Amino acid sequence: MRVLAYDAAMNTADFCQTLDHGITVVDTGFVRPRFDAAYLVVQNGRAAFIDTGPNDAVPRLLAALEEQGLARSAVDYVIPTHVHLDHAGGAGLLMQELPSARMLVHPRGARHMIDPSALMEGVRAVYGLEVANRDYGELVAVPEDRVTATADGMVVMLGGRPLRFMDTPGHAKHHNCVWDDVSRGWFTGDTFGIAYPELHTPNGPYVVPATAPIQFDQEALHASVARLLALRPLRMYLTHYGAVAHPEQLAVQFLAQVDAMAAAARALALVPDRHEQLKRAFADIYITELRRSGSTQPEAFLRELLATDIELNAQGLGAWLNKH
Repeated sequence: MRVLAYDAAMNTADFCQTLDHGITVVDTGFVRPRFDAAYLVVQNGRAAFIDTGPNDAVPRLLAALEEQGLARSAVDYVIPTHVHLDHAGGAGLLMQELPSARMLVHPRGARHMIDPSALMEGVRAVYGLEVANRDYGELVAVPEDRVTATADGMVVMLGGRPLRFMDTPGHAKHHNCVWDDVSRGWFTGDTFGIAYPELHTPNGPYVVPATAPIQFDQEALHASVARLLALRPLRMYLTHYGAVAHPEQLAVQFLAQVDAMAAAARALALVPDRHEQLKRAFADIYITELRRSGSTQPEAFLRELLATDIELNAQGLGAWLNKH
């Protein structure tokens, strides 16, 4: 088997954050610092990666494992929360380096990990060949016999530590969240939104919804968040970005914005320049909430930092309107 090398001079302190309960946040380096996280979970000498980032993140993931003093054969599971490429683009390449690992993935996403050609074609169609190659590279297929499709409520053991899967549509139909009983926390992918560290306010993290095309579902998202909160979690581990506390409080903020976005979208459904109007409406919703939460960041900074999310969310709500 080909072994991927990484730079032994890497300083993992530059991209790893050690949390309690054997959890390490690995900054994948995608887009900008502290934008896209993968999580390394270690228990009794066994390890799992939850989300991977794109292909370019794999050397960082391997370096994080090395920093723990663990062999690559100590990784039992690679777990993409869903198959969007900022979460799963590097999963196939990573699996090549981990001889004992199984991939655990939502049943709607499993086929795309086994044969990623449709995913790759979609990315190239949306972003163009040059950007797709730059940001994601060529996706690596995972052998079918190394892929296990999850089921709602399924539990696997990691060194005696239970990890429970919950089917959480709303952002995407192929989305799982993963409950960690040891830390009383959820690995939420995009189901619980996005909390960039740059947007933290005097009142704590600010969470913006993630409604990227094409599977946003307002009612399903409410139901998924309610199921997450039913276990009374102490923290949420967001892919974008890091661990956040006080989930119940953040859920109120998050869902209020989701509903405001849906209401704005319905009101703008028939206007001729709908996409641009949606972008303006969503920017106003987010900045209003940031100001309410105590943010004093300049408006130009907020709009620039959120520009990509505003664009993707407008696309997502546009697709949702078309379905309705």
